[in-house]
Amino acid sequence: MTEKEIGHAVKGEPATPAVLASPKEVRALLRRQDKRIIPLSATIYFLAYLDRSNIGNARVPSNILLKKFRPSRWLAFLMGSWGLITIGLGGVRSYPQITGVRFLLGVFEAGLFPGLVYYLTFWYRTDERSVRVAFILSSATLAGAFGGAIAYGVGNINQVHGLSGWRWLFILEGIPSVLSSLFVWFILPDYPESAAWLSEGEKELAAQRLAIEGAKGSESALTWSDVRETLTDWRLYGHYAIYFAVSLPFSSLSLFTPSIVSGLGYKDLHAQLLTVPPWAIAYVVSILNSWSADHFNARGVHCAGLAAIGAAGFLASALLPPTAYASRYGTLIVGTSGAFACIPPMLGWLTSNMWSTGSIGLAVALNVSIGAGLGQMPGVWIYKTEEAKRGYPTGHGVNAAMLFFVTIGALCLRVFYGRKNKQAVRAAPEGTTPRLYAL
Repeated sequence: MTEKEIGHAVKGEPATPAVLASPKEVRALLRRQDKRIIPLSATIYFLAYLDRSNIGNARVPSNILLKKFRPSRWLAFLMGSWGLITIGLGGVRSYPQITGVRFLLGVFEAGLFPGLVYYLTFWYRTDERSVRVAFILSSATLAGAFGGAIAYGVGNINQVHGLSGWRWLFILEGIPSVLSSLFVWFILPDYPESAAWLSEGEKELAAQRLAIEGAKGSESALTWSDVRETLTDWRLYGHYAIYFAVSLPFSSLSLFTPSIVSGLGYKDLHAQLLTVPPWAIAYVVSILNSWSADHFNARGVHCAGLAAIGAAGFLASALLPPTAYASRYGTLIVGTSGAFACIPPMLGWLTSNMWSTGSIGLAVALNVSIGAGLGQMPGVWIYKTEEAKRGYPTGHGVNAAMLFFVTIGALCLRVFYGRKNKQAVRAAPEGTTPRLYAL
């Protein structure tokens, strides 16, 4: 434990603050927050994932700017920018133009997801975050499903007004992002204490609930003390490592699901349509797994369990005969569901075990930068075109290995936090309840 964490553990701060409200009032507040925050946040990520290029690494300064300029303003700016750039991709005429525009697209998209995860910590307690991260992240699975359907539809408007189908794809995917950014600017609430749609009593209740377990809109974004403690807190690198590992299947599936389905014997538009079920099923599995992880305070176990299931699916796909199309399609669904469903508890776990506003923002940004930023790079290369007839054994094998690593890493972190909690309980003065790590 760091010096700051020991202070939390032994000075008598309770693990959860005393909330002077009935469970009914708390549920009513959460429902109001959810209606305002989750659908809009999920839509933002859905549109970003629909456009995404998987390029860029501007996450750390983005989280600082989110706190500085207010979430609604910064997220709307990012959203409008990448929407316009996506539309611009429909007009590129050369490879250097494509490279430059895609780089800009990645820069503006890079700060979005860590920003949304950070944003949730201003509104929700630790046992409420994973499932809400899942609703946002799982919009990516719907984007994967809709992306296949949109690609199918765009195939039917090729050369309309003289434009190729792929140009129409970028134009049609960029327009909703630009229009939606206006709604985000004016509608997305920033912090509970400034939400005009909350009564004074509800604002006070929100402040009580988040007194210890949430980020604060009134606190400074980041201090040098936060930076030093976050960079030298070695347990966090365990989180970064498992997020790196899960980012390989996450990114490779995002790019290569149509190719994988084509390798199962389906072609062209039919293959695009068959990319929908794996993503749709992964959406449901992610929500259920994340709710259970929060409810039972068992994020590490749920992360490890779903990663192991995903690894088994990819391993089976790598070992099955190339012509076992139906079986390999089933293992693709299992692998996709396992890989995606372990991510929300992983992120909820990290934010739950960071105890200051600045350190939460920095840790989330580093986690996604080191994990996803670096992890997505090899994910681009593991599904080799020349292995299509063999069923992509390298890609599936690498994803299986990475998910087995996630399983082992998550269990090791769970054991580590369990031991730290026992130490905190033993060190706490008699009659006090220490704040414990989330498990």
